[in-house]
Amino acid sequence: MKPFSLLIKPASFDCNLRCRYCFYLEKEKIFGTERHRMSDAVLEQMISSFMHLDMPCYAFGWQGGEPTMMGLDFFRRAVDLMKQYGQSGKQVSNGLQTNGVMLDDEWCQFLHQYNFLVGISIDGPPEIHDFNRITIGGAGSHEMVMRGIASLNRNHVEYNVLTLVNSLSASRPLDIYRYLRDDLKIMFHQYIECVEFDQDGKLMPYSVSPEAWGEFLCKIFDEWYAHDVRQVSVRLFDSILAKMVDGVANVCSIGNNCCQYFVVEHDGSIYPCDFFVQPEWRLGNVDDVNWETLQNLPLYREFGKRKNMVAKQCTVCRYFALCAGCCQKNRPGRGNTPGELSILCSGWKMFYEHTVDRFKELAKCIIKERNPHQYILPSFNFDNAGPVSKNAPCPCGSSIKYKKCCGKI
Repeated sequence: MKPFSLLIKPASFDCNLRCRYCFYLEKEKIFGTERHRMSDAVLEQMISSFMHLDMPCYAFGWQGGEPTMMGLDFFRRAVDLMKQYGQSGKQVSNGLQTNGVMLDDEWCQFLHQYNFLVGISIDGPPEIHDFNRITIGGAGSHEMVMRGIASLNRNHVEYNVLTLVNSLSASRPLDIYRYLRDDLKIMFHQYIECVEFDQDGKLMPYSVSPEAWGEFLCKIFDEWYAHDVRQVSVRLFDSILAKMVDGVANVCSIGNNCCQYFVVEHDGSIYPCDFFVQPEWRLGNVDDVNWETLQNLPLYREFGKRKNMVAKQCTVCRYFALCAGCCQKNRPGRGNTPGELSILCSGWKMFYEHTVDRFKELAKCIIKERNPHQYILPSFNFDNAGPVSKNAPCPCGSSIKYKKCCGKI
């Protein structure tokens, strides 16, 4: 089988926050208004069937809604089942994406003990974060998130931050980046575009515009490139370099096929992507199908192939090798017309035009470090927009002039 991972929604869309831009709260239309909790039977069937497969790594991603609403005992039970059904010598990884509100020392001791990688959702400084990420009562959640982060730090839990770039925060890229880097001392960043359409196919007011998205990324990149290439991991930048150096799409949005993982909802129902948890894309249930069958299911394969059904403009775009037509969800109608151009296209072009040559130089540096005698980049159809200045500091972070370091390549 082709390796895959599971993205699990054990509490469905249930959450202790009411973020203004949350796309998953609308799943009430599918799953109803009652309390949603994954049963022990569904949990065991999911874990046992998955770990029965021959995989290089059994990767579980726990999301929501807010997964910590399941309670710590649920996750203790999950780990016990992984131990019970795990195969000797095989690797298991767990990731928990959370708003951080419920994290305390007991939670974080558990997360540290079992090497969970935690993703904390935070939009930036309090005045930015608290505008959209509010409690059920309408209060800001920043202070509560800070308490959760303090618990993570005290208990030495590995974590990164996920920042959703929306119409408000897009205008303050450096305030956000420097707040995370300097004030919170967080060196692993993930910036995700907020793109939601209304029923008429128009962007919702809180969505980021194409131009704002491009400008946001350009300013983040300039700051990162000037100071933090060796210090801060920005997931998007890492993935671009992985694509350039190894030809690997390590995030699904820059791949050419969307058959990457399966979403498991609280009731065991399975979908191809959490942006497409919709009745028409329901693939089955953990109780009545097996994973081998799902990978070959025509509906799943159709979904995967839609990623490469791109607009004609994409086929002649010099950046298609990196962009791959953007995420399906960013195409008008949230992917229902897969051949349409991504709403963010002009923003991506702005970003790549501004950065691609510096990315190429960084890629050369990586290749040189791996093997000093191999300087070959995979062939991408780029035009040169201007090289790094010979007398500029080398982008590899060596503090030596480019012409005396990687510029010798």
